[in-house]
Amino acid sequence: MNLKQFLILVEPRSKILSILPCWMGIMFTWFYFGEINVQNSVIYFVAALLFDATTSALNNVMDYYKATTAEYQENSNLVGRNGMNPVIAAIVVITMLVLATGLGLYLVYKTGWLLLLLGMFCFGVGIFYTFGPLPLSRLPLGEVFSGFTMGVVIPVIAVLVNVKPSSFVGLIGSNNHLLIDLNWPNILATMLICVLPVATIAGVELANNLSDYDEDLINKRKTLAMYISKSAGLKSYQVLVYIGYFSTILAVILHVLPWPTLFILVSLPKVISLTKIFLKEQHKQRTFHTSLIIAAYEMGFLNLGLLVALIFKIG
Repeated sequence: MNLKQFLILVEPRSKILSILPCWMGIMFTWFYFGEINVQNSVIYFVAALLFDATTSALNNVMDYYKATTAEYQENSNLVGRNGMNPVIAAIVVITMLVLATGLGLYLVYKTGWLLLLLGMFCFGVGIFYTFGPLPLSRLPLGEVFSGFTMGVVIPVIAVLVNVKPSSFVGLIGSNNHLLIDLNWPNILATMLICVLPVATIAGVELANNLSDYDEDLINKRKTLAMYISKSAGLKSYQVLVYIGYFSTILAVILHVLPWPTLFILVSLPKVISLTKIFLKEQHKQRTFHTSLIIAAYEMGFLNLGLLVALIFKIG
């Protein structure tokens, strides 16, 4: 497998969906908690990027093996269409998974049990998204699991590798009892800033399924769009595109985010334009990329606002 085939296999353009939530979590931690661990943050960033590449590659490999028609396997699937050896592709997937696991376990060693639980959840969703007799991608659960995992768990882990676990959940031993101490203000604040990445990432997944609607019918992939109809899927997509703007405004009002994060409103005209393009035609090659651009615009401007606030110490 050459470098070009490797990049095609891991779909680098979609890596923005793991990079931006990760950096958002890191910068939010720095702003809200006033703490940053550079070494842990760098290791986590590399591990998250590696695991995202692993799940993308695994998705393409499993789609190749699970294809119900030779035409789809050889002409539509990335592995077959680009002349990759599926066995070599599988070895690449396993290698990246081992590396990501090693980095994750190192961070667990440095932080604690809560990171282990969240990491196990991420790995479970990533692997079983396309693997197994009933993968999540073939059920109406893809948007839920991808949105929650990448939009909530990734930013939360970014917080945990930089602050003490007790800032979220602590364990207290008292009178032969083990008590769980939940720091609700910090938990709720973090959940609020996760609304935007959850919505945009779920929107990308929904746009992907809407673009593959006809092929999924042939290959019997029961995605959310199949269950709620294409028209309802398009309406849901619009909600996912715009709800992050409202959550960001609310977070600023509640002083969870600094006011420069309202820079996100600058992206609204472009996002409206891109949304109209996708609503007019749902096509994998011609219009699906608009959902990725929308996610990049919204999370990118939010990250920019956080960066400005940190540089100029704006509370």
